[in-house]
Amino acid sequence: MRIVGGEFGGRRFNPPARIPARPTTELAKEALFNMLANSIDLDGIRALDLFGGTGSISYEFASHGAAHITTVERDPTSVDFIKKTAEALHIQDRLQIIRGDVFKYLKQCTDKFDLIFADPPYALANMDEVPQLVFGQQLLQPGGLFIMEHTTSNDYRQHPHFQRMKNYGMTIFTFFHQPTA
Repeated sequence: MRIVGGEFGGRRFNPPARIPARPTTELAKEALFNMLANSIDLDGIRALDLFGGTGSISYEFASHGAAHITTVERDPTSVDFIKKTAEALHIQDRLQIIRGDVFKYLKQCTDKFDLIFADPPYALANMDEVPQLVFGQQLLQPGGLFIMEHTTSNDYRQHPHFQRMKNYGMTIFTFFHQPTA
């Protein structure tokens, strides 16, 4: 696993093989952060990383200057790896790790974020609830962005906050936008 850009660009980490995660590919992650760099200023944002897995996206947020990142992951091995990597990067003061169920977290969360990223397991039966909860709980700041990684099995073009989709082979990023007013 490699951080693709920003302050920590090029740093490599080796997650334990027993982490039950499918990390975003480096190619897709690099394309995603290139798109973000050309559309929003990541410096100083509050970001939420749902289904954190190895923490790869959280490290990119930190590397690109996010002031605060919340990562939600339920697997204890993954949480331990994210903590150790955050310490190695000296970002533990900017990274809040929540070990728990994403759906329970979303239902009780009262924080607001500038950017939310979700990479649920592709076979997750209730994946379509994620955008409903993000917007139903009003978790985005006005003008905020929600990005969900998924496969062609899911289509969110009819969602009222849909902005665009980007396809990278089997990986699709759907962008949703919270209006400013």
